[in-house]
Amino acid sequence: MQKIGLQTRVNGELRQNSNTDDMIFDVATIVSYASEVWTLKPGDIFFTGTPEGVILGKPEAEQVWLKAGDVVVTSIEKIGDLRITLASQQA
Repeated sequence: MQKIGLQTRVNGELRQNSNTDDMIFDVATIVSYASEVWTLKPGDIFFTGTPEGVILGKPEAEQVWLKAGDVVVTSIEKIGDLRITLASQQA
């Protein structure tokens, strides 16, 4: 279970491409620790940080910020895709 591909695309452009094998703590350790603190339920999602590819790691001239209407798709091998379309900011 520790070698699962992770990708994030913005409007079809690959922004992040990594693998759970690159994580500091393996998935089983994270789930085990969390289950000591919280009652885990089916459908719970863990957010553990981000692989390389974040905008602040790029030269300023290459930084393309997210904007309303952008489609962000995060894919997890063997699990599926999470697709989000950014909405405009409401006042």
